[in-house]
Amino acid sequence: MVATARPGLSGTEIRVVVALAAIYMTRMLGLFLLLPVLAIYASELPGGTPARIGLAMGAYGLTNALLQIPFGRWSDRYGRRPIIFAGLGIFCLGSVVGAFAHTLPMLILARAIQGAGAMSAAVSALVADHTRDEVRTRAMAVIGISIGSSFIISLVLGPVLEAAIGVTGIFWLMAALALGGIALLSIAVPNTEAVVHPASRRASLWSISTLPALRPYFAGVFALHFVLTATFLSVPLVLLHDLGMGEATHWKVYLGVFLFSLTGTVPLILGVERSSRPNAVFVGAILIAALAQATLALDHGVLMPVLAAFTVFFAAFNFLEARLPAQLSKAAPQVERGGALGVFATCQFLGSAFGGAIGGQLQQHWGVSGVFWGSAIVATAWAVIASRSGVHPSAIRT
Repeated sequence: MVATARPGLSGTEIRVVVALAAIYMTRMLGLFLLLPVLAIYASELPGGTPARIGLAMGAYGLTNALLQIPFGRWSDRYGRRPIIFAGLGIFCLGSVVGAFAHTLPMLILARAIQGAGAMSAAVSALVADHTRDEVRTRAMAVIGISIGSSFIISLVLGPVLEAAIGVTGIFWLMAALALGGIALLSIAVPNTEAVVHPASRRASLWSISTLPALRPYFAGVFALHFVLTATFLSVPLVLLHDLGMGEATHWKVYLGVFLFSLTGTVPLILGVERSSRPNAVFVGAILIAALAQATLALDHGVLMPVLAAFTVFFAAFNFLEARLPAQLSKAAPQVERGGALGVFATCQFLGSAFGGAIGGQLQQHWGVSGVFWGSAIVATAWAVIASRSGVHPSAIRT
C-alpha cells in the first residue's frame, strides 16, 4: 500500500506560525540577550553583592515561572491575543525600567517586570489554535528553532551590543522588539478567537496538573530542560579547561552545533509524522539524547567526539522541544489548553532551576563527568516513562 502524503502547512498557517515564532523570540531574547553581559554590568552598580547579582540574573525566570499558569488560564477565559498583548506590554515596561536602572535593586525590579510578561503558554496555545493536528509538530518545531536561534543570537550579539550601545541600549532594543511584536500580532495573526469559556466549565488547576494523560508531558519537559541546563553548566567548562578554547571563541562552537543539529532534527520531525509508531520515534529521540550525554561523560577531552555528541544531543533536543508541546496541545481538553500549557511552561522553568542546582552539586562532587552521567540517567528514566505512557489524545479531548 502506498503511504498517503502528509499535508503541508497552508499559507495562513505559515504566516501565523512565523509571526508567533518572531513574537516568541522577543520573550526568549529577554531571557538570553543579557546573559553574557549582565553579571559584569550588575557587579559595577551600587549595592552590588553576589546574592543581589544572582537575584538580578534569576529574577526574569522566577516571575516568568510564577505567572505562566495564570497567564495561560487567563488566555482560556479572555482570549489568547489580549493576554499576549498584555505580556508584550509588560515586557516593554520592564525594558524601559531597565534602561533607567542605575542601581542593582532597580535592575532586579526591571528584570522581574520583564519576566512578568509570561506569555509563552498563550503563544503556544495560539499556535495550536491556528494549526491542524497533523502539521502541529512542524509548527512547534518553528517555535523551537526560534528558541534555539535566540539563544545563539544572544551568545553572539550580547557582547557586541554591550560594546556598541551598552546594557542601557540593550534594554531600549528589547522595548523596541516588544513594540514590534505588538504590531506583528495585530497585522499577521487573524483575530479569530474562539468563544470564551465560562469559568463554570473550567477545571481546577489541580485537576489539570494531575490529569493522567498530561503528566508524561509535564514530566518530559521538566526532564528535557533539566538536562539542557545541566549540559550548559558543564560544556563551557569542557571547552575552556579540557579543550583549551578561549571564552571568546565559544560562540562559534554553539553556532556550528546548532546549525549542524538541524540536519538531524528535520528527519526526526518528518519521521515521527510518517511513522506508524510515532511513540517509538519519540522514545528513540530521548535515548539518543541520553546516549549523547553518556558519550560526553566518557570522553570530553577530545574536540571531535565532544562536537559530535553535542550536535547529536541538540538534534534530539530540538525535536523533543517541538514534539512535547505539539502533543500536549492535542491531549489537553480544548477549553483548558492555555492552562495546561501554563503548567507545562512552569515545569520547563522548574526543570531548568533543578538542572542548575542539582547539576552544580554533581559537578562539585564528581566533576563534569558526573553532570553528564546524571543527565544521561535523567533522560533514560524519562524514556522509560514515555515508553509506558501510551497516551491517546483523542480519548480525552473535549
